[in-house]
Amino acid sequence: MPDAESSSDAPFDFDRLLALVELMEKHGLTEISLQRGSEKWRLRRAPEMTAPIVTASVPAAAQMLPTPALAAAPSATAGPRNDGSLTINSPTVGTFYSSPTPDDPPFVNIGSAVTPETVVCIVEAMKVFNQIPAEVSGTIIEVLVKNGDSVEFGQPLYRVRPG
Repeated sequence: MPDAESSSDAPFDFDRLLALVELMEKHGLTEISLQRGSEKWRLRRAPEMTAPIVTASVPAAAQMLPTPALAAAPSATAGPRNDGSLTINSPTVGTFYSSPTPDDPPFVNIGSAVTPETVVCIVEAMKVFNQIPAEVSGTIIEVLVKNGDSVEFGQPLYRVRPG
């Protein structure tokens, strides 16, 4: 969608991103990939989801808005207790979903082993479903929010025993 005359360092326009999401929904597309210079965007819809999952690889100089995946602080941090546990925190404001669809089982439960790449939940913001990785290895020892709860940036979602 970018114009041939536009600078390769300019970020994708947010309005164009929303238009792409609408087109994906309207035409039943499952994936769109865009690249301009070193900036790459891929929008992908999971089979049962109604909105796309957005991933972006954007150079720091070309960022239009802070992206949770590019934030400097990791989402897994020391928990409030002295038991050595860590928390997996929400990287964004939105609605917490423990499973990909209402009919599917949760991504993780108490006792589930996780690695940094394990998707533990989805946080939906403005009809964009963001898969949240654990970013830590260990075992889920506590689920701190309920399915459908509103969550804030940095809010603990799970407690994990490292390992």
